[in-house]
Amino acid sequence: MADEFSMAVEDGIRLSKRLYFGKDRAVAPPRPMAAMDKSSPESSYLPAAPMVYAVISNPAIVDNPDVPSYQPHVHGRCDPPALIPLQMNGVTLEADCYLDTAFVTVTGSWRVHCVMGSRSCDCRVAIPMGEQGSILGIEVDVPKKSYCSQLVALDDKRDVEKIAKAEDGGFLKPHIFVLLIPEVDGGSNLIIKVRWSQKLLYQDGQFTLNIPFSFPEYVTPAGKKISKKEKIQLNVNSGPGTEVLCKTTSHPLKELRRQVGKLGFLYEAEVLAWSSYDFEFTYSVSSHTSGSVLLQSPSVLDMDQREMFCLYLLPGKLQNAKAFRKEVAFVVDISGSMRGKPLDDIKNALSAALLKLDPGDSFTVLAFNDETYLFSSSMLLATKEAIENATRWISMNFIAGGGTNILLALNQAIEMLSGTRNSLPVIFLVTDGSVEDERNICDVVKRHASSQGSLSPRIYTFGIGTFCNHYFLRMLALIGRGQHDAAYDADLIEARFEGLCARALSTVVANITIGGLDDLDGVEVYHSHVPDLLSESPLIVSGRYQGDVPDIIKARGTLSDLSNLAVDLKAQVTKDIPLNKVLGKQQIEIHTAQAWFSKNKDLEEKIVKMSVQESIVSEYTRMILLETEREMKATASRIKEIDCQVGDDKSQKIVVLQNLEVGFGNLIATAENTPPGSNEPKLPEAAEIFVRAASNFCGKLCGYCCCMCCIQTCSRMNDQCAIALTQLCGALACLGCFVCCEACCCGGHD
Repeated sequence: MADEFSMAVEDGIRLSKRLYFGKDRAVAPPRPMAAMDKSSPESSYLPAAPMVYAVISNPAIVDNPDVPSYQPHVHGRCDPPALIPLQMNGVTLEADCYLDTAFVTVTGSWRVHCVMGSRSCDCRVAIPMGEQGSILGIEVDVPKKSYCSQLVALDDKRDVEKIAKAEDGGFLKPHIFVLLIPEVDGGSNLIIKVRWSQKLLYQDGQFTLNIPFSFPEYVTPAGKKISKKEKIQLNVNSGPGTEVLCKTTSHPLKELRRQVGKLGFLYEAEVLAWSSYDFEFTYSVSSHTSGSVLLQSPSVLDMDQREMFCLYLLPGKLQNAKAFRKEVAFVVDISGSMRGKPLDDIKNALSAALLKLDPGDSFTVLAFNDETYLFSSSMLLATKEAIENATRWISMNFIAGGGTNILLALNQAIEMLSGTRNSLPVIFLVTDGSVEDERNICDVVKRHASSQGSLSPRIYTFGIGTFCNHYFLRMLALIGRGQHDAAYDADLIEARFEGLCARALSTVVANITIGGLDDLDGVEVYHSHVPDLLSESPLIVSGRYQGDVPDIIKARGTLSDLSNLAVDLKAQVTKDIPLNKVLGKQQIEIHTAQAWFSKNKDLEEKIVKMSVQESIVSEYTRMILLETEREMKATASRIKEIDCQVGDDKSQKIVVLQNLEVGFGNLIATAENTPPGSNEPKLPEAAEIFVRAASNFCGKLCGYCCCMCCIQTCSRMNDQCAIALTQLCGALACLGCFVCCEACCCGGHD
């Protein structure tokens, strides 16, 4: 879909050359693509900031709504429709950073500057999000109508008869959310407010917030007198007892306030052109205790009235601590569905990961399909020679083919690591498919973890595409004190797997236990086993409890030299960090994995309530769009007044969007070795349109003409009738060619 989207935008930019803005145009027309960019048009035209596009099927309606240009009429239609980027009148970015999560709100105003005032078109909204972005809500205000998103349960009776269409809304790519707003009049303004959450990157002891905020030059309004106001507001709250130190920033922020653990910044200016680079802000958090325990009471609307706690640990002073000696087993799926780019990228990432092993580490590589293939029957020291041999073996033996047997390979890796004593056993499992015995695999790994205790292997899972069951992989990681990561987009496989390996190989504290919680009533910790502390990732553990928490919570663990570490964490009540929102996505993902594993319906209902309450998408809820009719025109000040409640008002319509989550795997696609990404809907190619149109026309013509009665009638015609019939057939042939050209050719093409 991303390729088709990019081509549609390219068509729209070409079509926008019809627009005439007079001599007062303040911005230049879109520049032609450079030669090096033409090889990858997808990356050139995918949105790198919140964007709105006019969906143009009939190119004849493209014109300046203020100054008609009286251009010649354009024949034909655009199929698929062209996308003309709308000009933006103003934009405000607000970001609130709490612990390892940022909540982003973008409010902007766009004008349908490319459609006649007497005509209307659909508008497509595209929202690119940052690291592990999750859409929280969107509000749209147009003349006479308003739209607002809401989450409902999958079995909600209000949408049982509605059909979710791909074009109404969903994900263009894993990080780009798109939404269709129908029938917007030419010359009118759209005021859009969108909210999402994303993770902060953590590296070298610093947090980095990166928000897509790079607008192309052709969204700048065409007029010198039009005010263009850009505003960025940033708030950082790292919790009580900490100190925030600003490192770098991409935009000229002005510090508004500074308190313990808090910083506030503002940037506001009239600009000649919109921001052409992403917003980036880097800061560090210093703490004497390397962490804290945050306590908070639930709101009156919370379904669980137990108190909340959040324990977070930062590597801090341990950043330069010596990493553990490791014994690593890489278990990689080489079934038929991995053929091509997925397997090639995993080869490259695996070769890079091997080079990051320390000389004292040991490793082996296992490839599996229906069978298991071993690089070495025992663990080998990560010498230069061994790594070179492993790289050659990977190149020769990673040949895609066969089925998917995860249990056989995983069991073999666990057995090879069972003799580990003075090092940390680690397993990386990479797959793109689902198998029938997934719950049995989790039970087997659980038994191994119980029998081996603190020496059980850490399991880091990596899922490719949407055919694998990511909740099965997440459950394995929870049991194995590891992490789960995924690449839903084939272009991200190499980078994300390298990132997972870098984090997993940077363990500085293992076997962490939390004291002081066992004496509480009704305590529930959402991690079945507390993960290790990594130098490339903060540790956050949350849960619920009843009773009084001691003032000091003691966290204990083991360092790389096998000595014990004890850290005193002060328990502090906080009211200005919304823990339910900060921890919501993590808790929903953990609960979903547990609900899948245990088939617990009560837990599924709990997930639905959490999802609806916090506006966080889950597997058991669906996003809908409420359309409300209004008589008065909307203004920028009324964007906050949009009513998002579902009522009995007959003027309110419900548009059901596609499921925004990944599901629980696809056994059929795995059994058929379907490559990842093959389930994406594709728009028809021009040749396909031509063949389809021609076959339809010829089929109808033959259906009417090719019969014995017609042949007998033609044989009795005189010359004059034959000539008339020949001329008629020639006219029909011209008409058929015109139909084919109309289906294939867009009037905006050169």
